[in-house]
Amino acid sequence: MVSVAVSAFIIVFLYQPVRVEGTSMLPVLEDQDRLFINKIAYRVGEVHAGDVVVFQYPRDHAKSYIKRVIALPGDRIRIDQGQVVVNGKLLMEPYLQSRFADDRSQPEMVLPPGEYFVMGDNRKDSYDSRYWGPLPSSYIVGRAFVRMWPPSRAGFL
Repeated sequence: MVSVAVSAFIIVFLYQPVRVEGTSMLPVLEDQDRLFINKIAYRVGEVHAGDVVVFQYPRDHAKSYIKRVIALPGDRIRIDQGQVVVNGKLLMEPYLQSRFADDRSQPEMVLPPGEYFVMGDNRKDSYDSRYWGPLPSSYIVGRAFVRMWPPSRAGFL
């Protein structure tokens, strides 16, 4: 009984297992990868650009998505033919491979307080802030921090 209570506490407040569904985060995360997310990370710390976060999909809170934080509250962001520019500087994205890039553009916007711009690493196949706008911080569930499955790709993210 104690182990059930401890497990429930860990899952509710600290760490939660999740399964990646889809290919929007290729090549870093693959369909059916199993991860643990750190649910306390943003209760005691801040969201950083580059973090991979799990969140409630803004248009249906029953669904969870996983994307990378590209810009923070107050940042100016625009996309010019696939090139992301944050606060006037081209964003260096070493995780983005050319085969997953696209050439879409988006006019500049300033992110409101408490809202983040998130995108998938597979820009050709990612439904993200480019479509539904900035992500409110209250929708963020946690930060993806370790892959546990498949064993051949296990490790910290």
